[in-house]
Amino acid sequence: MTQTAIVGDRTAPGTVPYDVETVRRDFPVLAKPMHGKPLAYLDSGASAQKPAAVIDTVSRVYEGEYANVHRGAYWLSERATSLYEGAREKVRAFINAASEREIIFTRGATESINLVAQTWGRKMLREGDEIIISALEHHSNIVPWQMLRDEKGLVLKIAPINADGSFDMAGFEALLTDRTKLVAVAHVSNVLGTELPIKAITAKAKAVGAAVLIDGCQGIVHRPVDVATLGADFYVFSGHKLYGPTGIGVLWGREAVLDAMPPWMGGGDMISHVSFEKSEWAGLPAKFEAGTPPIVQAIGLGAAIDYVSQFGLAPVMTHEHALLGYAQGHMTEIDGLTLHGTAQGKTGIISFSMDCAHPHDIATVLDRAGVAIRAGHHCCQPLMDRCGVPAMARASFGMYTNRADVDALIRALRTVRDLFA
Repeated sequence: MTQTAIVGDRTAPGTVPYDVETVRRDFPVLAKPMHGKPLAYLDSGASAQKPAAVIDTVSRVYEGEYANVHRGAYWLSERATSLYEGAREKVRAFINAASEREIIFTRGATESINLVAQTWGRKMLREGDEIIISALEHHSNIVPWQMLRDEKGLVLKIAPINADGSFDMAGFEALLTDRTKLVAVAHVSNVLGTELPIKAITAKAKAVGAAVLIDGCQGIVHRPVDVATLGADFYVFSGHKLYGPTGIGVLWGREAVLDAMPPWMGGGDMISHVSFEKSEWAGLPAKFEAGTPPIVQAIGLGAAIDYVSQFGLAPVMTHEHALLGYAQGHMTEIDGLTLHGTAQGKTGIISFSMDCAHPHDIATVLDRAGVAIRAGHHCCQPLMDRCGVPAMARASFGMYTNRADVDALIRALRTVRDLFA
């Protein structure tokens, strides 16, 4: 497929028709066998595979367009700076942010959340203030707030979920008080695939004067994100789940909010003037990007956004929804298999357990059949406790997942049943 550089609105019609078999040919790893079997890669929720367009972009930059950015008065540096800042504009357009000043590059969503906790949180929160997270959260949206709670004497509250894994809106509303200063929740659960009603959550939080942070790691891949209408103050995500490189993440924040936050790390590029007596900070976004940034990783993320944008979101979502229904329908026919998380409108993430085998044993048998899934607590140990299991097996879809992948999964799960039952 010919790749075209597109800075796209994810909700707009694509310029290239979406066809999953054509898309698969753009991902070199999918042509590689695993244990002599065709690879069924069903671990995109942990990290997505990379299209040739991203791989080629990263290679091209390292081979002929690489230098440090912002400071060099020579062509290579100017070229690298243009590509790096061009990637920032692609991110801005992708999520419909008001300004490039609102786009902060980090090493990943975990760093983005910690940045907010250590800057906004330390400045704005006082002893007795309350933070609400949900029972669905990844450790990266739990631990930073626990650390801040213990440092400043805050109160951390947990919004409950229903038996099907959906967000308990009434339970959340009951936790809100005039001491609630922050609500930090996932857009989509990385374990159950549940999409949280983030606009409704944000509206309720704002009604009591609370700020809102959305962990968008799973949402940005599966759902359109328009931060202009979301109502939140912060939205974070990682590049490697969006078909881009590792080591790159994004913190979007409202410009006025970011302006009021102190920097987190000190060093080069985040200052406008330094003397031994004092330092003065640079403006946004440089204030939060100390040192040499993840230059090529950001450019690779820009290439990933170009790749995804060319198809438009609607056909990919339609394909994923149909595939999810197909997979769940066949999995419920396997004796002793339990699906965890059956909320309406969930994304292509299926977590499950079997009464005859531990999730690690399931994953090992599937591996020998060429099926790559994840097994464990998925960095969500409190959610495992809520579901009454020590671990789960998880199959997660990407834009390249097809019915043959699901068929391979089902066959391998029946093999697990035959072996262990």
